[in-house]
Amino acid sequence: MYDQLDIHLSFLSVLGELTEQPLVQHYRSTLESMRYDITAFGWEYGALCRLIYSTGDIRQALLDAVRCDENALNANLSNPGKNILDAATHDLAVINGLLALSGRTLLDNANESFPEILEGCIDSLPVYPASDPLPFATGEELADYYRKNGYGFFARANAFVVRAGGELMPVSNPDPIRLSDLPGYERQKKSILTNTLAFLAGQDANNILLYGDKGTGKSSTVKAIVNEYASRGLKIVELPPKMVSEFPKLCERIAASPFHFIVFLDDLSFVREDDNFAALKAFIEGGLAGKPENMVIYATSNRRHLVRESFSSRQGDDIHLRDTLETATSLSDRFGLEVTFSVPDRDEYLYIVDELAAEYGVKLAPEELHLLAERFALRRNGRSPRTARQFISQHLAEVNHASQF
Repeated sequence: MYDQLDIHLSFLSVLGELTEQPLVQHYRSTLESMRYDITAFGWEYGALCRLIYSTGDIRQALLDAVRCDENALNANLSNPGKNILDAATHDLAVINGLLALSGRTLLDNANESFPEILEGCIDSLPVYPASDPLPFATGEELADYYRKNGYGFFARANAFVVRAGGELMPVSNPDPIRLSDLPGYERQKKSILTNTLAFLAGQDANNILLYGDKGTGKSSTVKAIVNEYASRGLKIVELPPKMVSEFPKLCERIAASPFHFIVFLDDLSFVREDDNFAALKAFIEGGLAGKPENMVIYATSNRRHLVRESFSSRQGDDIHLRDTLETATSLSDRFGLEVTFSVPDRDEYLYIVDELAAEYGVKLAPEELHLLAERFALRRNGRSPRTARQFISQHLAEVNHASQF
């Protein structure tokens, strides 16, 4: 079997894209070189060992590759057909065959082909252990895995961002914040959480506008909710407001995915009713294409009406002034749920300070803690959850610095 794995790799069909994975390519090159040239085998085997050592868990690496693959099987999950299932079974046997290989097995096989060269030195050559097989061995088992865990490009991560040119990129180090890290604003969090759970359950859910003062935790709340329910297939895609034109393309990709998505528009505001304003208004509600059922839009803004208004806009020379003002509010009105994050009063601010102090082990008497927190807020931009967190961070830094002297 081992001397035929490279041949079977050439016949991968359903999982054929895996042959582009560096790990699979190195396996293939090593197996092929074993047939004709011991020097080439040495180079390829050494490169394979380096990659395996640096990868660590090669079983997980190949499992991730299979899950992120977009293929004929997961494109036809409702009725894949016998031919596709059988082809997937063949491909899995090959991949599991690679995982079953150990470095010792490859060296022993090479020694049989070139005994006069490897004799006496084979025991000193680098080796690696065999790995456990993937958690599925047949096409039907793989289909069940896809149905349960999802698949495709969006299986690569839980958070994504749209870059310049419309390129969709996974976020390698997303903010790990959780709801337990955000004390206060319980009513606001409950409202957003209830909507999100309805969305995950396949029920009617609203697009949400989170608006209010800066530093009150609007963006953090959205990210925390995604982290809480990532295990249920909830993903977040950050779409910069200036790239609203990419919305239709993004909707198309999301509609073809089995996951649920929050499209996140952070710090949303417009200087005037420009093309982006009109396009976003149409996309949210009223456009011909509509948005996918597996997507909701959560936007944050410091402005309730999203468009900057001036006295001149209210007292200008527009004959139909009321129509003008209604147009300015028409975008925010298309969010089915609006959640306000106001600056906390003194009691709520100190409650947040107390919760964060307990979380990070700050050892101060309540009276002193509150006095220092209030002083810090006066020197900063006033009371807010962000200010409370900054106060705790600065206090801990000062304590750590003092302990070093």
